[in-house]
Amino acid sequence: MKIAILGTRGIPNNYGGFEQIAENLSLHFVQKGHEVTVYNPDEHPYHSSEWNQVRIKHIFSKETNLGIWGTLIYDYLCLKEAAKEDYDIILEMGYVPGALFFGLKKRSGTKLVTNMDGLDWKRSKWNYALRKFTKFCEMRAVKLSDLMISDNLGIKKYIIENYNKSSRFIPYGAELFYSPKEEFLKKFDLEVYKYYMIVARLEPENNIEMILDGYVGSKSSEPFAVIGNHTTKYGIYLKNKYRDHTNIKFLGGIYQDNTLNSLRWFSKLYFHGHSVGGTNPSLLEAMACNAYIAAHDNPFNKNVVQQDAFYFRNSEEISDLINSYTERFRDQFIKNNREKIKTAYNWEKVSEQYLDAFESVLRN
Repeated sequence: MKIAILGTRGIPNNYGGFEQIAENLSLHFVQKGHEVTVYNPDEHPYHSSEWNQVRIKHIFSKETNLGIWGTLIYDYLCLKEAAKEDYDIILEMGYVPGALFFGLKKRSGTKLVTNMDGLDWKRSKWNYALRKFTKFCEMRAVKLSDLMISDNLGIKKYIIENYNKSSRFIPYGAELFYSPKEEFLKKFDLEVYKYYMIVARLEPENNIEMILDGYVGSKSSEPFAVIGNHTTKYGIYLKNKYRDHTNIKFLGGIYQDNTLNSLRWFSKLYFHGHSVGGTNPSLLEAMACNAYIAAHDNPFNKNVVQQDAFYFRNSEEISDLINSYTERFRDQFIKNNREKIKTAYNWEKVSEQYLDAFESVLRN
């Protein structure tokens, strides 16, 4: 098959979840003998036209300067270029705002497969108009795609209930981590199993403020490590709010896998606050790194971790989790979550499920 992957900020990954899955899928696809092209914004630091036998197409993008208008231009140009090629499959990662241009695909016989991700229109950082726009894009994506991919059973249910359309459930993947090193904790002045942590984009829908309020309310003397870019408007707000709480450490983004995975492994309790749907890669990575997890109580997180985590709905419940902390379930939670990664969320199985979905849609 000739496969194009659109809708990401490019590979090799230096950003987030969609970039991670594009990287892993493309590598697996070429190993299986398929021709794969990934569309990169020209702002991406990797400038070569090939990466590990994956073809890279660089497309004009000025998202850094133009915000959502830059994203609109980039998504339009990507799909416009891809529609001219003789791809068998265009895999669109996400639908905002690319779904505005899905009609371009009609110019070719290419099948359009869309991974919906989460319920983007629920993101609290967006105003009313942007939420309405995003909901409209969601509708177009469901209507115009030849196949929808749901990375979470909660999203699959949502598409059925709201659009009466089936989708293929294929989750994200992760790799089991085996080699934590205590030395990585020293530079952050952290001690083994004596700190709490969260890894997330600092956005309201990830409930970081709720989690930190709960931590402050617990009056714990053990530090809390917040990992994620804190130079955004919301990140600055959080730093200002908690500036008098010196045990809250805003460590910024950490992109060295061994360092980040070791921090997950040795945390006393790992908090996951994502709430707007989909299967979040950072949750899978925490499971793969032996993290002892407390997750926001919503169907999406529960579909992934199931009974092998603590759950919270508000800051008071977070305070209670910290103050009534117990090691009682650590070994069992970790064992069960590693087994989930091994059997359901490993990249080889995920990649094969994508290829099977592509072959299925090409037959129809």
